Amino acid sequence: MANTRWREIAPWLALAALVFGLDMATKWAILLNFQLGDSVTVTSFFNVVRVHNPGAAFSFLAGAGGWQRWFFTAIGIAAAIFIVWMLRSNPGQRLFAFALACILGGAVGNVVDRLVHGYVVDWLDFHWSFLAGLFPGGHFPSFNLADTFISIGAASLILDEILRWRRSRAGR
Repeated sequence: MANTRWREIAPWLALAALVFGLDMATKWAILLNFQLGDSVTVTSFFNVVRVHNPGAAFSFLAGAGGWQRWFFTAIGIAAAIFIVWMLRSNPGQRLFAFALACILGGAVGNVVDRLVHGYVVDWLDFHWSFLAGLFPGGHFPSFNLADTFISIGAASLILDEILRWRRSRAGR
């Protein structure tokens, strides 16, 4: 029974590994080719940059003095363990498992950054003038592929729950 469960979640773990690999490859490319603070304009609204984020999303707690590295690392590890448990419990729910795999791969990517560097490497910088009232110069906070996949996973979880709710209402 236990081996069957692992076989059922193997594709989802493979997806998480792919997300992790893509995230690590892009971060290492940035680390090898950019100095901290470098920026290359790609389009009128997108730059490739090198930013070190010791905090969480949107640099939350970035200046907290160092303890946040271990706090966010512990949260990421706990989340990864919980996600694998959830995958083992629900491997046949495709959208749900897809969402969890995306979040798992991204979370592990950011945990590895924190353990190796003490910060997360961010490199995607989008900017639009209409954001100037919210963000300095209209630049949305820099992020990476791990963050992107975590966001895709979160949106997929919401969609999965909406679809589940609609199915339950239709069955009434």
